[in-house]
Amino acid sequence: MIGNDGDFWVFGYGSIMWRPGFDFEERVPARLIGLHRSLCVYSHVHRGTPEQPGLVLGLDRGGACRGIAFRVAGSRREATVAYLREREQATAVYLEVERRVTLARPGDPVVQALTYIVDRGHPQYAGRLSLEKQLHIVRQGHGRSGANPDYVRNTVRAMEDQGFRDADLHWLATHL
Repeated sequence: MIGNDGDFWVFGYGSIMWRPGFDFEERVPARLIGLHRSLCVYSHVHRGTPEQPGLVLGLDRGGACRGIAFRVAGSRREATVAYLREREQATAVYLEVERRVTLARPGDPVVQALTYIVDRGHPQYAGRLSLEKQLHIVRQGHGRSGANPDYVRNTVRAMEDQGFRDADLHWLATHL
């Protein structure tokens, strides 16, 4: 995917769904099997600081995740990947990987997509926190990209726009 000159796909499951930040040819609802969306990353840059971290999403082991696949023109590959690395790898808490995603279109085609999964060995990996603990951290988080509660609300809104829900994120959004 990264090594050729043709169009490529990027899978977004959090803020990339509602603020991709790169040019794309099309956006398609998609599903990734084997990883699930989880508020499992302490944010020290975008939604918090090292002294007062926020929480952001990561793809963690098991389950499935609905999100958005973006088809990007091959001519924009270098700029898009550089942008995503700067944005997603500010503290190297994610692993840049390719994963198979199923596009929600006739025939359910499967494509390889660039995405970012949490590095479980990184110190910012929060693991599975109780909803009450998540709520406490999200309420006080604020970083370079803004307030942590806005991140959660915007992600919930993007999921609703695609016609699906995440029980934990929806609970958090209603309690913020």
